[in-house]
Amino acid sequence: MADGPAQAGQARQPFSVMAKPVGSRCNLRCSYCYYRDKPAHGTSNPAASPSAPAAGRMDDALLELFIRSYIEASPGPEVSFVWHGGEPSLAGLAFYQRAVQLQRKYLPEGWEAWNNLQTNGVLLDDEWCSFLAESGFDVGLSIDGTQQLHDRYRQDARGQGSYQAAYEAVRRLMAQGVRPDLLCTVTSTAAEDPLGTYRALRDLDSGWIQFIPIVRRDSEGQPTPDSVSAEAYGSFLCAVFDEWAAHDFGRLEVQLFAELGRVWAGGSAGLCWMAPTCGRALIVEQDGSVYSCDHFVFPEYRIGDIRQTTLRELADSPSQQRFSVDKTAGLPKQCLECTWLDVCNGGCPKDRFALSGDGEPGLNHLCGGLARFYPYAYPLLQEAAQLRRAGLASSSIAARLGEMVDARWQGVGRNDKCVCGSGRKAKACCWYRRP
Repeated sequence: MADGPAQAGQARQPFSVMAKPVGSRCNLRCSYCYYRDKPAHGTSNPAASPSAPAAGRMDDALLELFIRSYIEASPGPEVSFVWHGGEPSLAGLAFYQRAVQLQRKYLPEGWEAWNNLQTNGVLLDDEWCSFLAESGFDVGLSIDGTQQLHDRYRQDARGQGSYQAAYEAVRRLMAQGVRPDLLCTVTSTAAEDPLGTYRALRDLDSGWIQFIPIVRRDSEGQPTPDSVSAEAYGSFLCAVFDEWAAHDFGRLEVQLFAELGRVWAGGSAGLCWMAPTCGRALIVEQDGSVYSCDHFVFPEYRIGDIRQTTLRELADSPSQQRFSVDKTAGLPKQCLECTWLDVCNGGCPKDRFALSGDGEPGLNHLCGGLARFYPYAYPLLQEAAQLRRAGLASSSIAARLGEMVDARWQGVGRNDKCVCGSGRKAKACCWYRRP
């Protein structure tokens, strides 16, 4: 059973819900998938290829309960539905057609639903793409930069790469007027080719790119070979940032850069790992179980069931409140004294297994790379914000940022220290990644 509702008078903070209508099941076998070690929630094998799209999905009664209760718990007038997996398209097109019907049934007058489908794209044929366009869905589509990188990690049950299917899905969606958010993982291999990875995504011309660092641990608690190191991640971000600032500002958005600009302009982070606390993004599994976070779908983080407790009560429950504040409570002194605390806040709790400089536990595995990148990006993003406030057009701002990128390298030779702050010689760092 879930904890009871929060104490009377406690502030009712906004929360979001990510629904997983087929749980962890997927039609790919991505080698870095973080669901591989999580419970299957009613399916005998979370990676098993289903005999039919409807196998093991959230049933219609539970779908209706979820939609009704989520709308009732929302302040409105917009209610955001995120459909995730595994691979959520395995639930079948009819499932989402029914979901849209139910949303219309329960939305109060003047309210609207916003839907986002997170998918690998393999099943998105013309019929799917037509529905997503007509129903106003946003789509996040996983594609790992170049075909070589993508097919190395994102293979199907037969060991075949899935790049071509993902690429064709992007094209079908855009032909229907849907510009998908491109979700790209940053593995240890991708980090070796930041410009190739970025340019392959840019050339798809969807307008939005999200980079997701892969950080996994083996049975001994050590980072896996495919996990990106802090140093490599910092170099990757610096190289991509320069390319974006010099050539693509105003043409496309990179999620991390947009989030940093928002926070440094006085706003709040939209990414949970950047926020001071987490825990306001619940997970509803196919069987109605609710968990604290998508990265913590384990028994100890199960906070209840939507058949027994309302989503609002679960979001405000004492156990979920504890999960939220634990992020701040566990910060090491190195984080609390860091210049960049306001845009990092220690990062995602799942990645905080490194030791700080004085041996204190709880440091983000990626800290060193982020600590290099933040001061590298700050001057240009601040300049862009100031020029926006002054009313300059995006083209003028882009020209100014290009000048600032070029200025970084003026007078720097191959044997000088690299401009990214790594401490290495430029020829051994970013010299060949200059935009």
